[in-house]
Amino acid sequence: MGANFRDAVAIAGVAESEVGVLPHRTEMQLHAQAAKRALDDAGIGLAEVDGVLSIGSSRGTRMPSVQVAEYLGIMPSYSDSTSLGGCSFEAYVQHAAFAIDAGLCNTCLITYGSTQRSGGAGFGGGTDPWLAASQFETPFGLPMMTGAHALAASRHMHLYGTTRAQLADIAVAARKWAQLNPAAPRHEDLTVEDVLSAPMIASPLGKFDCCLVTDGGGAVVVTRSDRARDARQPPVWLWGSAETHTHSSIANMPDLTVTPAARTGPAAFKSAGLMPSNMDLAMIYDSFTITALMTLEDLGFCAKGEGGDFVSGGRIAPKGDFPMNTQGGGLSYTHPGMYGIFLIVEAVRQLRGEADARQVSADLALVHGTGGALSAGSTLILGKEPRR
Repeated sequence: MGANFRDAVAIAGVAESEVGVLPHRTEMQLHAQAAKRALDDAGIGLAEVDGVLSIGSSRGTRMPSVQVAEYLGIMPSYSDSTSLGGCSFEAYVQHAAFAIDAGLCNTCLITYGSTQRSGGAGFGGGTDPWLAASQFETPFGLPMMTGAHALAASRHMHLYGTTRAQLADIAVAARKWAQLNPAAPRHEDLTVEDVLSAPMIASPLGKFDCCLVTDGGGAVVVTRSDRARDARQPPVWLWGSAETHTHSSIANMPDLTVTPAARTGPAAFKSAGLMPSNMDLAMIYDSFTITALMTLEDLGFCAKGEGGDFVSGGRIAPKGDFPMNTQGGGLSYTHPGMYGIFLIVEAVRQLRGEADARQVSADLALVHGTGGALSAGSTLILGKEPRR
C-alpha cells in the first residue's frame, strides 16, 4: 500500500447520460449509456473494469451494483452499493481509492441512473412505517424533502438574519452559469425578483429555491495512477476526501444550521494539506438554495452566519471571484433524484480545461455532495496535478 491511499488512483474518465425528460429510457439504460461514455472518455475498455460502485433511484432497486454489473457483463472483484443519498458518488471515489490501494481491484466504474422525472418516483421522507420520519414527521404533514430544508432555512434566517433575497442570489447565479452550458435545459433569464415572486413551495423556499426534477445518469472511471497516466484524457488527481452522516430524519439533525460538511470539510482539507483559500472552483450540492449556503459556511469558505453576504452581489456567478456550480447546478442544470455524480463530472471537465464558454482558471477544485435531509456529506478535493 502507498503512503496515502489517495496517491494510488486518479479519475480517468467522466460522462453524463442524456439528461432532461426521458420517458423512452429506463434507469438501467441511463447507467449503461453514461458508463460507455465515461469509459470511451478514458479510453479504457469494459474488460478492464473489475470494480463496480452503483446506486439507483428511490424505487428501491435491489442490489444496484449487482444489477449494473450483470447488465454490463462485468464480474467484479470489488462491489459497492453504499447508500448515502446524493453524496454517495463522492464517497464512492474514496471507496474506490481504498479498494485499488488495497489491491482488491484496478479500475472502478461508478454509475448512476434515474428516471425520477418520467417515472414519477418520489424522494425523501419515510415510506416504510418503521422509519423515524414515517412515525414522527410525515403524519404531521411535513413535505419532504422541501419541508426539511425549509426548516433549516427558517432557523438560519432567525439566527443570522439571512434573507430570501440572499438565497435568491444563489438561484440567479446558477441560472447564469446554465446559460453558458448548452446541455442545461433552463436558459431563460432569472432575476432575484423572479425568485422572490415565484410560488411558495414550503416557506421560506419558493419554486426557484428548489432544484429541478429531471431524468439522467452519470459515470466516473477511477483507476490506478499508472493506468490513468496512459489513459486518453489527462488524469485528475485525488488530493483529499472525507465522508460522514449525522442523522436520518430532520427531527434528529443535531443542529438545523450545521450540515455534515462541518465534519467532512476540515477532514478533507487536512488530508489534502490545503485550506479553503487554496480552492479555485467549488462544486457544491444545491438541492435547495439553503443547502448550498450552509454548506459554504460549514466547509469554511466563510464564517457561520455569513453565507448570505458571501453569495451576494454576483460573487458566485460568471465573472465573480468565487466560481461555483459552473454547469448550472441542480437548480438550473439537472437533478435526477441524486445529483452528486454531476458535481464530479463538471469538476473534472473544468480541471481538464474542457468547459468551453464556462471555463474558469482552476488547478484545484472542491466537490461536496449532500444526501438525504441534510443527513450525509462527502467531500473531495481534486487537482490538475498529483499531490505534492
